[in-house]
Amino acid sequence: MIRCEWVNSALEEPYHDQEWGKPKYDDEILFEMLILEGMQAGLSWTTILNKRENYRQALDGFSVEKISIISFSYICRG
Repeated sequence: MIRCEWVNSALEEPYHDQEWGKPKYDDEILFEMLILEGMQAGLSWTTILNKRENYRQALDGFSVEKISIISFSYICRG
């Protein structure tokens, strides 16, 4: 497969081949991408891909329903 020049790591290859540039219609996947794009501000996409599973764990699998009911005290639990 021919890949874009920005693909520089084994982590970027599956993202490029299976996700990048592919239309998304699933609300949960769109929400995940919205969150990741927001986290990316000022960082490289490679950094975000490296942290993606940590974000998934911290944000309850990017579940809109679960995130929407998180309380301030839960966030500040330290």
